[in-house]
This record gives sequence, structure tokens and C-alpha cells, in this order.
Amino acid sequence: MQYNRRKFVQSAGLLATGGLLLPQWACNNQSSSDADMEDHGEGMTMATQPAIGAFGLQLYTLRDVFPQDVKGVLKQIADMGYTQIEGYEGDQGIFWGMSPTEWKAYLDELGLNMISTHCNVNENFEQKAAQAGEIGMKYLISPWEGPQDSIDKFKMLAEKFNEKGAICKENGLRFAYHNHGYSFIEQEGQIPQDVMMDNSDPALVDFEMDIYWVVTGGADPIAYLKKYPNRWRLCHVKDRKKGVGSDVHDASCDLGTGQIDFPTILKVAKENGMEYYIVEQELYENSTPIESAKVDAAYLKAFEFAS
Repeated sequence: MQYNRRKFVQSAGLLATGGLLLPQWACNNQSSSDADMEDHGEGMTMATQPAIGAFGLQLYTLRDVFPQDVKGVLKQIADMGYTQIEGYEGDQGIFWGMSPTEWKAYLDELGLNMISTHCNVNENFEQKAAQAGEIGMKYLISPWEGPQDSIDKFKMLAEKFNEKGAICKENGLRFAYHNHGYSFIEQEGQIPQDVMMDNSDPALVDFEMDIYWVVTGGADPIAYLKKYPNRWRLCHVKDRKKGVGSDVHDASCDLGTGQIDFPTILKVAKENGMEYYIVEQELYENSTPIESAKVDAAYLKAFEFAS
């Protein structure tokens, strides 16, 4: 089965709750043009952003140009200031037509470190884990499992995660699950995200918080970071347009121009065990994927070099 993340994201959007206003805590971010002068969130300015260290880019952000010029786009990513990447599985596999060692050698030339990749965890997972472990990757990630028709099915997913986590552990890396909005919608009196986290083994399974989809699902990322400390080890730093409710699912925008309060959220994330901060963007208005990736890198550099 070919991994089709665009279809996954579109399908996920249909399942988020409709017509809800986003909570006030999500709506304090300033645009990049006025960030130097005005406060973010709870009195934080760009000069006092939490220092998050290195940051990365999910290659899916550049999906419209990346497959046509893999090496050239990777070089542009490095030139933007990214030092980490997270992959996705395309027609040419996780390593885009290269062997794992060839792929790593080229990334080393550019000063890029492949932390993780999204992949189809239902096919050839043992081989993928062995290859990822061979080149020192940290994570294989399930990007999508889809809504389930019962809470018991979500418990079964947690068991599946444990099995994948054990395979990853044998190969020197970790397994994680990337959320979408549907997992925060109450079902049978329970929240599926909680069910998956409560029934998966912390020794084997971590989670990647897509902050955009937590917000779109009507949940509070800060509350979830505090409720499950040290379980969220990676995050997607992805902004939502201002002035849209959660019924608008395709609302991604350049970092710092939207409504999500990243200074506050990323500070809490760091305090609760977050290790990897990965930019992802879905839409580009009056821009191109490359130009938006540059804007996103510039925004996170303020976090990287803060003291």
C-alpha cells in the first residue's frame, strides 16, 4: 500500500468537531512583523522565547517540489538553517531511491540529521526499523491510524504500538504515534488519545504532538503536555490562520502569522520532556513552499538562540 499522507490529512479534517471557536489560550500569537515590539502569550516577547535548541523540518512541507529534486531541496533546507529533518514515505521509499547509507552520507555532507520518518507501519516494518537503526535514526512514526468504531479498537491500537515499539527497541530506536484531530473527540465517554496513551507502554511508545491538530480537535496542548509528561517527545510546530474556527480544517499558515501561542506552548513542552521541534506546513497563501519554509525557519531561530 502506498503511503498517501495528503489523503490522510484530508480525511482527518472531516472528523474534527464543527463550528467550535478555538479556546482563548490558542489565540495569543503575534505575526512575525510585529513580534519584536509586542508580547506573545503571557507577556513573552521574541527576546524571551524559550530556548529549544535545534529544530527540524518535516519534508512533507515541501512535497510539491521535493520529489523532483531530492538532493537540491535538501541543500536548500540546510541553507535555511534547519539542522534536522523528518521524512515521509513516498513512491521511492523512506530514503528516496538511495540506500540508507547513501542517504545518510549526503545528509552528513549538508549538516542535516534525520531524526525520524513517518511511514506505513503496516508493511515491511521490520526492514524499515533495521534500516533506520543502521543509520542512527531516533524514531519511526505512524502518521495515521484513522478513527475507530469503538474505544476497544483504540485499545487494540495501543497494543499494536507496543508491538511496533518492541521491534524498534530491538533496532536501537523508538516508535511514536502522530495525532490528528479525531483522537480528541469524545467517544463512549472517553477520549481516544487518552486511551491510546494510557494503554501503551511508556518504555516502548512515545507520541508526536501535532499542535495544530490538537487545537483543531478542540483540545488544549498545554493540558496534554502536563497530563502526559515525557510521553510527547516530538512535536509538529504548525500554525493556524487567525479568525477561523475549528470547523475550518485546512488552515495552515506561516509560523508567527497565525493564532497559536507557540512561545507559551513550547516553553511548557520543553519543561515536560519535549526533545524535537519539527516544522510542518500544509498551505501556502501568496507564497511558495520554499519561501514559507524559510519564514518558518526564521521564526524558530528566535527560540533556538534565546537564553
